[in-house]
Amino acid sequence: MISIITAVYNQRAVNELFWEHLKRYTRNPFQLIIVDNGSTDGSAEFFESVGATVIRNGVNYSYPKSQNIGIAAAKHDWLAFLNNDIIVSPDWDERLIASMSQNGLLAATVCGIEQIENAAATKRLKRRWQRIKNFVGLFGSGKPALALMHRLMYGNWVAFCRDRQQRFAGQIKEGFVGNTVMLHRDALAKIGPWDERVQAADFDLYLRTKQRAAEVGDIKPLSICLDVFVHHYIRLTFKAGYPPFADRDNLISLDDKWPAPVRAQLELLNQ
Repeated sequence: MISIITAVYNQRAVNELFWEHLKRYTRNPFQLIIVDNGSTDGSAEFFESVGATVIRNGVNYSYPKSQNIGIAAAKHDWLAFLNNDIIVSPDWDERLIASMSQNGLLAATVCGIEQIENAAATKRLKRRWQRIKNFVGLFGSGKPALALMHRLMYGNWVAFCRDRQQRFAGQIKEGFVGNTVMLHRDALAKIGPWDERVQAADFDLYLRTKQRAAEVGDIKPLSICLDVFVHHYIRLTFKAGYPPFADRDNLISLDDKWPAPVRAQLELLNQ
């Protein structure tokens, strides 16, 4: 069983689309934890209606703080941190855990528009998404428009995902695509929870696993499982707007924690 943790603020249409595909394509029994950061459009009520555990914060917290709030309510050893503006692929959870087990990973992400097997393939995918997003986006970002974008982008979603599953079965590459992160609790025991000071938390997680891999060697760096693809609407949903983070005074930049010379040295340690 897995615990899925997702932070939301409004975006009812996005949330409904997210849930429909999560319910359809997740194979393991799961606990869905929604960290609601002050929604006013019925999103919290919607997730309660489908049986999710909804934690109502009343204010908008940063990404890492939201994830740690979710961890406190999680019951299971596999922890999936999912954005709400995604569409998961068939059997995403089974395949991600299988790839992690095969490759000895305690921390991994899926692949997606942001990064797939190589730079050229990623560039082609990004260009296609940009064209579709710009065209369909003229008609708004409601649920029908979002569904149309997805359909135009991939055609047969199941066939697209199955093709990648077959071609890249068990293949990984070091790196991250932050919309879907899977951690085993053993990873938290080694590197700790999300650092609530760093909003660029996926990048911070990647660097922390690299550092631990180099200095201790009991965990592998965060890696991308190339046979599990998840669609991400990326910045499209940012148009909805968000209130300032209630914990904004606690936040530091990634460079404050990981200055360029430190990151360069870390790269050398892992070579």
